[in-house]
Amino acid sequence: MLAVYAASQDRANPLSGLVVGDRPAPEARPGWSVVTLRTAGLNHHDVWSLMGVGLSADKLPMILGCDGAGVDESGREVIVHSVVASDGWSGDETLDPGRTLLSELHPGTLAEQVAVPTRNLVAKPEGMPWETAACLSTAWLTAYRMLFVNGGLTPGATVLVQGAGGGVATALIQLGSAAGLRMWVTSRDEAKGARALEIGADRAFGSGERLPDRVDAVMETVGAATWSHSVNSLKPGGAIVISGATSGDAPAKAELTKIFFKQLRVIGSTMGTKAELERLAAFVQGKGITPVIDSVRPLAEAREGFEHMANGDVFGKVIFTVS
Repeated sequence: MLAVYAASQDRANPLSGLVVGDRPAPEARPGWSVVTLRTAGLNHHDVWSLMGVGLSADKLPMILGCDGAGVDESGREVIVHSVVASDGWSGDETLDPGRTLLSELHPGTLAEQVAVPTRNLVAKPEGMPWETAACLSTAWLTAYRMLFVNGGLTPGATVLVQGAGGGVATALIQLGSAAGLRMWVTSRDEAKGARALEIGADRAFGSGERLPDRVDAVMETVGAATWSHSVNSLKPGGAIVISGATSGDAPAKAELTKIFFKQLRVIGSTMGTKAELERLAAFVQGKGITPVIDSVRPLAEAREGFEHMANGDVFGKVIFTVS
């Protein structure tokens, strides 16, 4: 079957190890289902895998991809939940020390078919476009958990999103706006800030710009480059919800004095549960949200999508059509 996989890894030149070619089709086994994919989504996780982050070299070659939607063996339209718990785990799978994401231990979704635990399948809401369904499993689920589960935010709160263009950032803006939150964003790119306003942000600011008011919460995925600005932007008692550190995890100042004096909360957030993915899908469908999609390409042209993401040109999700 056609698949997109990591054949080798190189931190300096990650796309050198990317191959679009033939891989063996998955085989059915007890407790698992084979999904014939219709659409799949690209994430920064896939580029990091090619750099050797989160994917060990002994697992190569590895089919990439965490986002996917398709049809299972019974003909049911499904969304794939990409957090795979270890055998015997019960409860919140994101807290399982042995959890993995698809494409770390088990082959991922950038292929014509993928095998996943049957418990990881979520029914696709009737009428939901396949492109929308392929957006939800990773970036959108991460954003949902950041805002509503770990952030505990309620309508009327003011939320700052650091960075305006990536899949998580655009999901945060669209989900927060639909839920009645006042969404502010920062961006180094004025054009991306303007586009953020078009999809639901209330205000857009330059990176590091002083805000007119302090906010209830900051959604942080950038890390070191924006950490001090995030801390300084919060009201006393406010929260930073962090799900990534694309600029590094060692800020010049930890800002510990401000954190304890202002009684700020720093909350880690990783992906989400199957139940949260089900609620997210229902929320997106019920509110009529159309996720921002940067581009749609056939799976055979996956390299162009990876190049687009690696160059930092993406606004929203990159989606591949499979069948």
